[in-house]
Amino acid sequence: MKITVFGSGYVGLVTGACLADVGNDVVCVDVDRDKIEKLRNGIVPIYEPGLGAMIETNRVGGNLDFTTDAARGVAHGNILFIAVGTPPDEDGSADLRYVMAVAQTIGIHMGEYKLIVNKSTVPVGTADAVESEIKKQLMARNQSIDFDVCSNPEFLKEGAAIDDFTKATRIVIGAETAQALELMRELYAPYNRNHDKIIAMDIRSAELTKYAANAMLATKISLMNELANIAERIGADIEHVRIGIGSDPRIGYHFIYPGCGYGGSCFPKDIRALTRSAASLGLDAGVLAAVELVNENQKQNLFAKVSDAFSGNLAGKTIAVWGLAFKPNTDDMREAPSRTLMDSLWAAGARVRAFDPKAMEECSRIYGDRADLVLCETAIDALHGSDALVICTEWKAFRTVEPSLFTHTLAHPIVIDGRNIYEPSRMRSAGIVYYSIGRQTVRPSS
Repeated sequence: MKITVFGSGYVGLVTGACLADVGNDVVCVDVDRDKIEKLRNGIVPIYEPGLGAMIETNRVGGNLDFTTDAARGVAHGNILFIAVGTPPDEDGSADLRYVMAVAQTIGIHMGEYKLIVNKSTVPVGTADAVESEIKKQLMARNQSIDFDVCSNPEFLKEGAAIDDFTKATRIVIGAETAQALELMRELYAPYNRNHDKIIAMDIRSAELTKYAANAMLATKISLMNELANIAERIGADIEHVRIGIGSDPRIGYHFIYPGCGYGGSCFPKDIRALTRSAASLGLDAGVLAAVELVNENQKQNLFAKVSDAFSGNLAGKTIAVWGLAFKPNTDDMREAPSRTLMDSLWAAGARVRAFDPKAMEECSRIYGDRADLVLCETAIDALHGSDALVICTEWKAFRTVEPSLFTHTLAHPIVIDGRNIYEPSRMRSAGIVYYSIGRQTVRPSS
């Protein structure tokens, strides 16, 4: 099948590469000439395990190409994916300017039937808006060309996106015509052989399904963090509580790990967008507002613990930070807890020595050169010359560290663990002051 993907960001690249990998003829379109030039030369602008190799294989094999020529993209594909960004507007609602720009482009250039697929996360009603814009452009050209718009939301986890696409638990398709649904079934047939994963529904329900899924998961995270804060105050261990409630199959173990808050490109933006959509309908989405508030407060938790460790006097202190990305296996720092922490540390007069296996370049891009930030080559290097360590991201490499490393390298044996990756009793035995989330602060035996 001939496929065009508008947008060469995270979702667009994963979608394009995976569809090309099963033999489709895919063209990815983007307005960023520098990005397209790099992709045409095998340079992938984001880190996602396996994505670079997949893009290169299919680029060299002729199944995947990249262009800035929107007219070529429209002419090429029988199925046109819209996978551009939907950044938050000033009021938190989804900004659809890029989605509508693609719709306008399609209406200007299309000359035969096309199936337009909204892959971007968009508010309910966006498919109707896309359809109206395309019709508007066709009318301006005095053209009457048949087309369909459908919704096919993405459920990709950063760090596991290829598996999520190729081994999806469900494939949600919102379509209003038999032709559109049949084309989408044909497109996804290579991923639908074991059993039927396609869930067909009306377009508006499909649009809401993506927001609803992220809202449910974010709610679990914020509720668990709120319970963790309660556990700290009353002397309970949230890790024991987590195991106790996770064993209930109605709850399960997924997304109930306490931590320093969620970040990334999806949860924060989507919760705000859904809350604003509800408000525009006269509905008070109180639970969603609380989820967002708890998460923003939780991101302040790490700084509060650092401040407590030094009795509020952080001026002149140097803090090591392990983990800059919002989660492991990505270089994405959008709304990462590490950014909230570092901003607070700098405001308090502290310096930062930071390390992340993949996000160093992104951190440098965001913050540039500054005297109070040193980006270190290794995790151990970040400890040298630091007064304490804060862990923001649960990279696997951080889990197997011998506690004595901290006592030998840090000026003060203080570790603030925002992801609960260490066993408190081991830290106490090693002589470390150990702060974590939802557990009692551990101090060495006197």
